[in-house]
Amino acid sequence: MFDEDKDNLPRNQPKKLKPLDKLSIDELREGIEEMKSEIVRYEKEIERKKAHAAAASSIFKS
Repeated sequence: MFDEDKDNLPRNQPKKLKPLDKLSIDELREGIEEMKSEIVRYEKEIERKKAHAAAASSIFKS
């Protein structure tokens, strides 16, 4: 019932930021490393989608 409401939410809502003042330096560094890993994952997905689009485009240009 409530899951249906979740599907109607905008996909690009800003994420709630967690407070950083309570985190230690090590926890902050760990958070940075996690974000860097996530950026790499996003970049790989972009490249995969670009390659897929290029392959599809080349089929239709032939």
